[in-house]
Amino acid sequence: MRLLCLLALIPLVAADCTCDRDSNDENKSEALKYKLAAIVSILVAGAIGVCLPILGKTIPALHPERSIFFIVKAFAAGVILSTGFIHVLPDAFDNLTSPCLSETPWGDFPFAGFVAMLAALGTLMVDTLATSYYKKLHAHTAESDKSVEDEEKAGENQGHVRVHTHASHGHSHGAISMASDSELLRHRVISQVLELGIVVHSVIIGISLGASKSPKTIRPLVAALSFHQFFEGMGLGGCITQAKFKTRAVVIMALFFSLTTPVGIAIGLGVTEKYDDNSPNALIVEGIFNAASAGILIYMALVDLLAADFMSPKLQNNGRLLLGTNVALLLGAGFMSLVAKWA
Repeated sequence: MRLLCLLALIPLVAADCTCDRDSNDENKSEALKYKLAAIVSILVAGAIGVCLPILGKTIPALHPERSIFFIVKAFAAGVILSTGFIHVLPDAFDNLTSPCLSETPWGDFPFAGFVAMLAALGTLMVDTLATSYYKKLHAHTAESDKSVEDEEKAGENQGHVRVHTHASHGHSHGAISMASDSELLRHRVISQVLELGIVVHSVIIGISLGASKSPKTIRPLVAALSFHQFFEGMGLGGCITQAKFKTRAVVIMALFFSLTTPVGIAIGLGVTEKYDDNSPNALIVEGIFNAASAGILIYMALVDLLAADFMSPKLQNNGRLLLGTNVALLLGAGFMSLVAKWA
C-alpha cells in the first residue's frame, strides 16, 4: 500500500520540475497594468532614496558628519547585505541548480557560490588597485606641486631659518592634504563599485519582472521592489555624498541608479513573447549575473560600508551612537529579509 502511495506521488514531483511555461496564471492586460505601475513606483522610490543623502548639503540633519547620517547609512548597509544574502544569492542557486539544466556540469559543482566568491575577490582586487593607483597618482602630483612651490618661495626668501620654517609648514600641510584626499579617493572608488553591483542585479530583476505574464507574480513585487530600491538608494546616496563628486557626476550616478530597474522592466516588456525564464540560456545568464552581483554587494556592505564606519573613532568613542548604528543595522537587515517573503 505504501509503495502505491509513493508511486502516486511521482507524477506530482515531476510536475514541479517541469521546464515549460506555466500559462494558468497568465493575464497579459492585467500584468501590463502592474508593470507600468512598477515602473513609476520603483523609479520614484529609487530617486527619492538616492537623493535624500545627497540633499544633506541643504538638510543639516542628513550631513555626513552628523550622527543621524551614520544611523541611516547603517540601516541602508543592512538592507544591501540582506539583499545579497537573502534575495540575490538564493536566486542564483535556484537558477544554476534548476532541473532544466543538464546535470553535467551544473549539478556537479556549486557554481553560484563559486562565482559569488570570485566576484567578492575581484571586487577586493579592483578596490585595492584603484585606490592604490589614485593614491600614487595624487602623491606624484602633490610632490611636483610642492617642489615648484618650494623653489618659488626659496627664491623670494633670504634667510635660511625662514625658508626652513616654511618648508616644514608646507610638508605638514601637504601630509594633511594627502590624507584627506586619500580618504576622498577611497569614497569615490567605493561609490562606483557599489553602484556597479547594484546595477547588475537591478537589470536582472527588471527584465524578469517585465517579462512575466502573471499578475500574481508581479503584484507583490511592486511594493517589495519599491522598498528595496528606496533603501538601496539611500546606501548608495550616502557613499556618493561622502565622495564629494562634482554636481554633474552626482546627477549622472543618481539617474543611472534610478533608471536601471525601470529600464530593465521596459526591456522585459519588449521581449515578453520571446523570453522564457526557464530556458537553459536564460537560467545560466541570470544565475551567473545574480551570483556575481551577490558577491559584490556582500563584500561592499561588510568591508566598505560597515567595517569602515564601525571601526571609525567617531563610533568607537560614542557608546550611544554605536548602539544606535548596531540597532539600525539589524533593523535594515531584518526588514529586508522580511521583504523576501513577498519578493
